Amino acid sequence: MATSNTARDFPLAPLQSMVWPLAILLMLVLPVAIVIAAIFGSRQPMPGSAVAALSVVLLLMLAALALLKRRRIALEDGVLVVAATFYTRKTPVAAFDLAQARIASLDEHTEFRPGMKTNGYALPGFQAGHFRLRNRAKAFCLLTTRQRVLILPQRDGAFLLLSPAQPQVLLDALRAASAPN
Repeated sequence: MATSNTARDFPLAPLQSMVWPLAILLMLVLPVAIVIAAIFGSRQPMPGSAVAALSVVLLLMLAALALLKRRRIALEDGVLVVAATFYTRKTPVAAFDLAQARIASLDEHTEFRPGMKTNGYALPGFQAGHFRLRNRAKAFCLLTTRQRVLILPQRDGAFLLLSPAQPQVLLDALRAASAPN
């Protein structure tokens, strides 16, 4: 397998315009509204422990929102590195069955759509982490769009689903990195 001593980043397709407002709504506005309703809807003052617990929840929601910005695809010395929110997956290029890799729309190839989240982070228009696909296969995903998704089958039967801005460029780089000298 040919390797280089450099790292090469591959930009992701941009998040859909609805992701950030929806994330802010779900992670910030909703908890704050619940806190306000609890405080003003009760005839008795909230105990300090409840206020502290709600503050911790709000801080955790802010951290989860900040992690939405942690997205990266890179090829480093023959290893594909995918950083997605809480998760990082490092997979040697040799672990992929690149002859079966393809670029597809998940709207057309629904069997590759992430179904059940096993350990992941998902919002409408964004999915990161470990999922079971609709075809029941295991997959690690970093998806910012459903169109032009790079589907990388691994030799162990699992998949990597990525949505780089230019999926063909990433696929070509992976094939070049796997080519014998």
